[in-house]
Amino acid sequence: MAASPLAGFLSAGAPAPAGQGRSQIDAILEAVRLHLGMEIAYTSRYVGEFRQFTHINSELELPAKPGDCEPLSESFCYYVLQGRLPELIHDAREYELAASVPIVNALPVGAHLNVPLKYKDGSIYGSFCCLSREVDRTLTERDLSTMRVFADLAMEQIERERDGEAHRDALIERVQTAIDSGQPAIFLQPIHALDTGLSAGAEALARFTDAAKRPPNLWFEDAFEVGLGVDLELAAIRNALAAAAYVPAGHYMSLNVSPESALSGRLLPLLAESGLDNLVLEVTEHSGVDDYAALEAALRTMRPYARIAIDDFGAGYSSLRHILALEPDILKLDMSLVRDIDTDPAKRALAGAMVGFAGRVNARLVAEGIETAGERDVLRDLGVTYGQGYLFSRPMPLVAAQQHMLGVGEAAREKPTATAPKRRNAA
Repeated sequence: MAASPLAGFLSAGAPAPAGQGRSQIDAILEAVRLHLGMEIAYTSRYVGEFRQFTHINSELELPAKPGDCEPLSESFCYYVLQGRLPELIHDAREYELAASVPIVNALPVGAHLNVPLKYKDGSIYGSFCCLSREVDRTLTERDLSTMRVFADLAMEQIERERDGEAHRDALIERVQTAIDSGQPAIFLQPIHALDTGLSAGAEALARFTDAAKRPPNLWFEDAFEVGLGVDLELAAIRNALAAAAYVPAGHYMSLNVSPESALSGRLLPLLAESGLDNLVLEVTEHSGVDDYAALEAALRTMRPYARIAIDDFGAGYSSLRHILALEPDILKLDMSLVRDIDTDPAKRALAGAMVGFAGRVNARLVAEGIETAGERDVLRDLGVTYGQGYLFSRPMPLVAAQQHMLGVGEAAREKPTATAPKRRNAA
């Protein structure tokens, strides 16, 4: 046997994680099998009266595969766990009880090593096994100790995967519960014309009941992680379309839309059914776009119902690709370029170039994150059309946003006010 049972495994670097080629456990099984010179290595878990294979590494063609089950009483694991067979067997046919296990004669089985897989609390998960068809009397207690080391490594990974599954299940439940309960709520952040200061539209923003602890972007990140991103985003869009009644005539409403939702085939019917013509779809990016042609085609079908905006203009290469591929009507200047633009000559020069670019592609600019009058004045003088940010208002509940856009004073704003009827006007 090799002098250091873990040396080869550890020096080879971390194996590919689960879901990206073989799993960590597959790599562990192969490492121990090759180290011991065995033909088959596998892990299994106990499910009631059955043993289920979870991972198998073998140089042989086997009829069994991960997921297959067999009665626990027909396995070595059962008798090793009971203490009726030893963990280290040089020749299975020397044990009358082992000879009664069907696989012993079917494979046949010669040498066999089997150790339990245990959770941190000592409870049994299953077994970790190596075997060969040939008898091997060179195996020693040191080899059995090596098996235990590798079994511990495998069990650490199993527990990590179990914790990951529990985390995923919790995220799914949390996101689905939010959707089922009618979340997210919609706040509106008004958008103002920089030359007149008058409101021109509003961006619809999602808000969840635990907003003080968990910002909306983390909700959407979690949702996309577990495959519910489009569901949550469309729930937000449905709620935003219902909130359009609070957007005054002559104003537009901007909806955040990921490429995934645009490509889902589920967004177009919502837009068509809304009966609104004052909408803007603000294309955001959770991940890279794989097929711009498909995204452009999907958005083209939505142009009769909404104009197209690109979020975070100037923030990176992806936004430039968006512009070239999607031909937007509106570009939203990223707040990283807006912050302190009145004191930063480089930002002013870059924003000025973007104003020129926007004019050449026939798009209007909306500056995000304006917080000071100095920032507003510089952006206005450069030719930026619209702006939003805390200088004008924070995101607000629907009635407050409606009254802000209608220009109602603070005193009147505290009184109950009738909501605006649903309008079909585009800014």
